[in-house]
Formats: sequence, structure tokens, C-alpha cells
Amino acid sequence: MSSPPGIPVACCDRGNKFVAAIPAMDQPSTRVPVSVIVPIKNEAENLPRCLASITWADEIFVVDSQSTDGSQSIAEKLGARVVQFEFNGTWPKKKNWALEHLPFRNEWIFILDADEVLPAEAEAEFRAAIAGAGATVGFWINRRFMFMGRWLRHAYYPNWNLRLFRHSLGRYEKITDAATASGDNEVHEHVVVQGPTGRLRCELDHYAFPSVEVFVEKHNRYSNWEARVAVTEQRAGGSGPLQSTAVAQRRRLKRLAQRLPFRPLLRFLYVYIWQKGFLDGREGYYFARLHAFYEFLSVAKTYELKKERREL
Repeated sequence: MSSPPGIPVACCDRGNKFVAAIPAMDQPSTRVPVSVIVPIKNEAENLPRCLASITWADEIFVVDSQSTDGSQSIAEKLGARVVQFEFNGTWPKKKNWALEHLPFRNEWIFILDADEVLPAEAEAEFRAAIAGAGATVGFWINRRFMFMGRWLRHAYYPNWNLRLFRHSLGRYEKITDAATASGDNEVHEHVVVQGPTGRLRCELDHYAFPSVEVFVEKHNRYSNWEARVAVTEQRAGGSGPLQSTAVAQRRRLKRLAQRLPFRPLLRFLYVYIWQKGFLDGREGYYFARLHAFYEFLSVAKTYELKKERREL
């Protein structure tokens, strides 16, 4: 889909600058009335696959953080509207900022990461879900984790996320005001909506960890978030109750586990035994061991931060 010359739009709010070149887009009646947000930074490798899976969406915003790998031009060539986000270091992060500031023309929003792909059947299901939503204000969608070239059928599956929702009734929860040193995108925050929710049948393919190197790089940042939230002791909060009982239970279990010894071992056993990661073969074993390492980093960084505070 080609894009005519863009219309420059600019504004700023609390240190987060919004600068966009928004191309005019055709609006065929056959498009699904949903606006898709794709947050990125240097996602040139993933963007073509991601955007190809949502060509049926009425509107696509790619929210960029000053990529240097050509991601912006790829997104524009594929018909997306590119906006630039500049992080102020704390809050809001990228997705919540986009929800507050982008000029959506649809009531319904879908959040899609660049390393995620929707299946072909999603178009029909999204169309039907939106048309027949009634009082429902949001829909959860399951994710299939791809690791070292294969789908893990047990470890981290199922993995439900609330991604399709009415824009006016949903925002990401705010867990901490701390500078988490984990990047400008939400890490473990969930969308909280005001009203009943449903579930979609189609599932996202999540290519989050194409290699061990990528897993380690991401979880080094994620462990920064874990440690800083633990030190500020704000994790038990959040900006509202989660609609998913399973997600809320998992979060309570994680808070409980923070008081227990041998957390890395417990994390390994949770993924490998409780979630039946052993049925995923060698990839499942490596996946569980890497999550144990992630837990170890979180524990060590939390101790380091607490020690630094005591010495001040």
C-alpha cells in the first residue's frame, strides 16, 4: 500500500515530544475498524513480518524511539504512520504515551509488538469481535513463544494478554514511579480496562527470543526493572485490579516467591516441571535454565541496590 506525502504534526507534553509524519491513508470499507499500535526501536528485521500480518487494519501507528536501522522507512513503505517518542526517563512509557496522544480514528485499539505476528484468521475474528462486542470493552489474546526456532508448547504457554480494547476505557497500569533502567517500553505492566472482557480464539506467534544472545540482552534489562521495583516496594500496587484471574494469581505467586530462598532454583522448577517445559525437549530445558539465570540477576541486582542505599 503506497503512502502519499505526510502531514507534519508536532506537540509536546511533560517532556515527551510527539513529532510525526503522518501519511494520508485510503479507508476502504473492507478494512477492520481498529487502530494498531506497534512500538519499536531498531526492528528492521521484524517489522516486515509483523506489518504483513495486519494489512487489513484500518490504521497502523508505528511508535519509534529514534531507530537507526532504517525501521522508519520500512514502516512507511508498508503503509504505517510513524511517530517518534522521546522518553523522559520515568513515566509515561511508550505504549501509555501513545494511548494518550495519538489521533486515533477508531474506537478499538490493538497493541502488537514488532516481534509478534497475527495469523490469517485474525482478520475475520477481529471484525466479528468488534462488531458484536456489545458491553465487552476488551479481549485477551494468547501468545505462542518461539525459542531457538521452535514453538514451546508448554513452557510459558498459555500466555494471555489483554491487547484489543476500547481506547477510552483502557490504559497500562502504573506499577512504579522509579527510573527502572529497562528502556522506554512497558515491561511487565498489563492493560487495565473498565468493564467486562472476553477472549479471542486466534493466537499470536511471539518471536521474542530468536537466539540465546537476544534472550540475555532483553532479560538483563528486565532484571533492572525487577530490582528497582522490588527496592521501591511499589509492586503490590498498580493502577487497578487485573481482569484476568490467572494473571493476578501469577503476580501474587511472584510476590510470595520474592520472600523465599533459592529463587533461581524455584524459577527453574516452575518453568521446567510445573509448566512441563521438560516436554519441550532441549529447548525447554535451556529456556527454563535461562529463566533461572534471569531470576538470579534480579536477586543479585536487588541486593546490590539495597546495599548501595544503606551505604549512602
